[in-house]
Amino acid sequence: MTERWNRVLCSRRMLICLVSGFSSGLPLFMFIYLLPAWLRSAGINLTSIGLTSLLMMPYALKVVWAPWVDRWSIASLGRRRSWILGCLIGLIIAFIGLGWTSPHDLRAVSAWALLISLLSASQDTALDALRREILPDEELGLGSSLHVNAYKIAGLIPGSLALVLSDVIAWPWVFMICSLFLLPGIAMSLLMREPASSNFAPQHLREALVFPFKDFLERHGVRQALLILLFVMIYKLGDGLATTLATPFYLDMGFSRSTLGLVAKQAGLIASVTGGLVGGMGMLRLGIVRSLWIYGVLQASSILGFWWLSWGHHGIFALAGVIAGEAFGVGLGTTALVAYMAQQTSMRYTATQFALLTSAAALPRSLINASSGWLVEHLGWSHFFLLCLLLSFPGLFLLLSMLHWPKVNCRGGKSS
Repeated sequence: MTERWNRVLCSRRMLICLVSGFSSGLPLFMFIYLLPAWLRSAGINLTSIGLTSLLMMPYALKVVWAPWVDRWSIASLGRRRSWILGCLIGLIIAFIGLGWTSPHDLRAVSAWALLISLLSASQDTALDALRREILPDEELGLGSSLHVNAYKIAGLIPGSLALVLSDVIAWPWVFMICSLFLLPGIAMSLLMREPASSNFAPQHLREALVFPFKDFLERHGVRQALLILLFVMIYKLGDGLATTLATPFYLDMGFSRSTLGLVAKQAGLIASVTGGLVGGMGMLRLGIVRSLWIYGVLQASSILGFWWLSWGHHGIFALAGVIAGEAFGVGLGTTALVAYMAQQTSMRYTATQFALLTSAAALPRSLINASSGWLVEHLGWSHFFLLCLLLSFPGLFLLLSMLHWPKVNCRGGKSS
């Protein structure tokens, strides 16, 4: 058994999961960490910073153009590789363009950030489909765990390295250096083989636009399909809102950018990787649905750390502990949710159905997160985090009904 898992862990499939997770996470964490820190350092108010969450709407709307990702390639590399390569090249250009824009020119900042969001969401559509197509059902839990770990590790670039560099070099060079970390993804797209299953593209546009949704409803039934969509919409609502303004929150608590970059984020990295690995291993024993419940409780509990810190506990160890707790809990919940969404997709319409689920997950967070700055300015940090905790409960309550569905394990089958 040990030899088999070692062979799986060292396989090319798992390496692709690692590189793709890193390429997927870097642009998103630019929105979460780097963009707010850059704007806040320039004196932009919290309401305006919070509204930048609306620029992440492409993550919630990517299902609209996902059928085109399933139907066509944009080069001779194949459907998955060509979309990944094209989006990564565009992201590097957009990162550099954003860095050379004045933070006070919010119109230009928004234009560049929206382009990054569009390219990143399109890349995620292709990457999610690629991961589902190369992983056997029994490797979904482990592959998702590695993907989420690499995804979280990518947050160190805009959330740690960039913050440290910003104290010693100009912001344009910070953005340029961050963009270079997308090069491994470009190398992956050029060197890997196109999945054999991706050759079975929809034969016509009607099939690409209609059949994925028809198949999803027929396989699950209308009621259960709607419950699945509702669940992925609200499962991470609370922790998503809590972390939207995490970097401005730490800065407002009196911590310097260098402190955040050198000390606190390292604690988050260790906890995040641990959470992802524990989450992946735990799903082997618990199954995905029960893991979602247990991990969801831990994920919600991590918000209490922000609430406690907001009362003036300014020690560096307190900060590291809060960030580590948040990273561990969210790492658990994200791993389980990603594996669950992957399992609900059909291999024939992977990109569109995965995009449907991830769009459903991103839509409410994008809309509610846009109000985060306004909420903080009217409620204060402490009451804001209590509100985030309350928003974590509906997803957990919905899981109570899901526990009565056929039990799904991480091998992709149904247990009795």
